[in-house]
Amino acid sequence: MAGEQLESTRLALREAVAQAERAAELARLLDAAQARIAEAERATAELRGVQERLSEAEERLEEAQAAEEKLRGDLAEQRYQAEVAKWKLSSVQVARWARIGDAIKTGKSNPVRLARGLRGAARPAKRPAAPKRQPVARRGADRSPAPAASFQATTSTRTIGGTSVRLKPFRVPTGPNTRPHLTVAVVAEPHAEALLRYEWRQSTGFTPRDFARVLAAEIPHLLLVESVTEGPWAQELREPGEGLEALLSWCAERGIRTVFWHTRGDVDRFAAAAGAFEHIVTALPGSVAAWGAALASREPSPGRRSPSLGLLPFAVQPRVHNPLPLAGDRFDRVLTLEELLPAHLSYPDVLTSYRWPRAVHCPPGTEAWRLAELAACGTPISPARPSGPAAAPGGVSSSGPADAEDDARRAHAALRQAYASGTMSEKVDELLETVGLPSARATLNISVIMIDRGDLDHTLAQVAPQKGVVQLVLLSDAPDAAARARAAMPDRVDVVVRPADPGLTTGGMLDRALDLCQGDLVAVMDARDVYGEHYLTDLARAFLFTTADIVGKAAFYAHLRDAAATVLRQPAAEYSYLPEVAGATLLARRAVLRGIGFADVSEGWGEVLMRQCRTDGVKVFSADRFGYICLRDHDAGLLGSARLVDYGPPAPHVLV
Repeated sequence: MAGEQLESTRLALREAVAQAERAAELARLLDAAQARIAEAERATAELRGVQERLSEAEERLEEAQAAEEKLRGDLAEQRYQAEVAKWKLSSVQVARWARIGDAIKTGKSNPVRLARGLRGAARPAKRPAAPKRQPVARRGADRSPAPAASFQATTSTRTIGGTSVRLKPFRVPTGPNTRPHLTVAVVAEPHAEALLRYEWRQSTGFTPRDFARVLAAEIPHLLLVESVTEGPWAQELREPGEGLEALLSWCAERGIRTVFWHTRGDVDRFAAAAGAFEHIVTALPGSVAAWGAALASREPSPGRRSPSLGLLPFAVQPRVHNPLPLAGDRFDRVLTLEELLPAHLSYPDVLTSYRWPRAVHCPPGTEAWRLAELAACGTPISPARPSGPAAAPGGVSSSGPADAEDDARRAHAALRQAYASGTMSEKVDELLETVGLPSARATLNISVIMIDRGDLDHTLAQVAPQKGVVQLVLLSDAPDAAARARAAMPDRVDVVVRPADPGLTTGGMLDRALDLCQGDLVAVMDARDVYGEHYLTDLARAFLFTTADIVGKAAFYAHLRDAAATVLRQPAAEYSYLPEVAGATLLARRAVLRGIGFADVSEGWGEVLMRQCRTDGVKVFSADRFGYICLRDHDAGLLGSARLVDYGPPAPHVLV
């Protein structure tokens, strides 16, 4: 009995010793953990201090950079003013009166030298080109390329039916911006970015980690976040995290409007993230009901109201969706959409493909925005898939001149419709109005100059249907010209009527009429000719996607009454920068046209104007060949540079 008690006591003591050892080990581990916690707290405090010092250093750096940028701007302005002064001096020195004065001064004692000097002074001298303000070189520009500098096509070959075809990529333009007064921070995929990059100054490329530093360089007026599925923000939009919350809080502290743009994916996938924004817009009209239900089922955060809901559909962006052609002829095949746009193409490469084939077959159900983009690039959309004996492998189909003309007219009508359905600039106007930001941008209002040639009814019939006209300057000797013009023109148009001065040349009368013009653009229309109702709308569209100051037509149809023949002049001159366009198709920026003026001649005033444009470096662009008919009894010059289209009336070929 005593032995058993002794053994149990020994076991109890052994167990107690073991527990004491474990307790000692736990105490040691606890002390070590507490020491590590204390060390971590000290490190955290030190890190917080380092972060505060780093923030202060970044603020000082930003202030220094801002001061540097201001000094750079001041220096650039001083250099520009110096160049302007040099240009003015050079302009005075090459002026004819100045050279005549120099000749008289140097040759007053030598008649031979005087005669030679006056003869040299009488020769026209090339005027120096006016200097232009250069963009201020920004610090670190090599790391921050200009907009679109890294947004260029990279694939120059396409494979159709096992055959590789090489083409020159379409160069994506770098600007200009439609609203330079606005800065917008944008999270978007390449397609949406291409639509938006020309609508404002755009900040992109920031991440959840560095947005505060990146956006602080130029505080935006608006944050626009697309429903992206790739990139650093994709996870934040699927499951809202600290990065998105911090970004929206940063915007709220600075009064920056926030917009979520739904372009793809299920509504439920993005509802949680979108609910934290002030506004939600969708590119998919069919998703409006789903968004309304999603917002109704969610209670807004305390102190916040539920987001507003609207539409922002994809639309044509004139800077990239336009009929500017690729180098060389189009690929003479009708392609399916799958052949045209394989999945591996980046969006800049897609813009190249849009311009490549003779026509594209799009199956039923193709997105409306895709059809609009194709049409805006001037590519015919074929109603039938290329197949059968009329088509060779790869979509080749036989076509003659008549088919090509039909395709061209159909493509032009589709292009016009694509723009008429609304450009991205117009859609952004609506967005900015919704969020309460100014949407002001340059307009393209038109003043029209017409000289009546005795048939006032015909003259007014050419200009009355035109869209975008704000003013008609009419030179007419008809006694009731003013009353008839005001009755014929819409109420929105300001009508200015002046008598035609018989003592003036045509150029002289145009120059006087130009002084009365108030529109952003000035059009000169010839009362002898015929203009379609879409003539000015089509012509003014070129100012949306070119850098030209003067637009007109070098390719156009003419009808010669004596031969009853309709001809097409310079058919290859469409959509290109050229030395000259026809004077009767002139549409120019008013300020530029005022600077050039009209020569005091009756015949050939257009040729003189074009020569002056070449001298001054003014860009001239030739638009499409439709909408204008040059009517003449006979004209050998037209026949020498045109091809016969038909014997008969021109309207079916021209008035699309």
